[in-house]
Amino acid sequence: MSERDEYREQTAQLKRAFDPVMTEPIPARMYLRRPAWQGYARAAGLLAIGIAIGIALPQARKEPAVPAAAVSAQQLAVRAARAHAMYAAEVRHPVEVRATEEHLVRWLSRRLDYDLKVPVLAEEGFELLGGRLLPGVDGAAVALFMYQDAGGKRLTLSVTRRKQAEPATAFQFAREGAVSVFYWIDRDCGYFLSGDLDKPTLARVASTVYRQLEQ
Repeated sequence: MSERDEYREQTAQLKRAFDPVMTEPIPARMYLRRPAWQGYARAAGLLAIGIAIGIALPQARKEPAVPAAAVSAQQLAVRAARAHAMYAAEVRHPVEVRATEEHLVRWLSRRLDYDLKVPVLAEEGFELLGGRLLPGVDGAAVALFMYQDAGGKRLTLSVTRRKQAEPATAFQFAREGAVSVFYWIDRDCGYFLSGDLDKPTLARVASTVYRQLEQ
């Protein structure tokens, strides 16, 4: 037998020995086994995601920057509406000091450390009932004046002293439940007129209040 024939015979023997192995089905467990590189890649991916979340979370917690004065005025408007809802519903004790008591304005002015003016709203059909002192934000005092018309509808004007003089702001409108509020900042004070009235009517009364305070 020549060398070439021996080589062909060896090749034939190898095929007979290994062809059955090469053609048999691949075990199912082989499909479930991930290559080692996939495990490393997955671990690296999870690490990258974790780092990204760690960086993003502090940014996500940051709320959009809003001027401190705007946030404070909005909070006070909500508090004014809630105070109106609570005290306007009182039948026997809607105010702490009645308008007939001369010390009402002096007392509230002293507590706010500011010479308060009390608007007269007779031309709008409302009469001053009196006032009370309320706690404000960060320990600041709030003076609340209550008015009532002939039909028993009530308005409240809340006045709070600003910690520092701020630029005047135009009328802003807010609503909390059934109570509407027009509010503005004028130099040293914030003013919040609240009532269960339609928006145009409350805006008209707010304009009257503003004109009298400016005199």
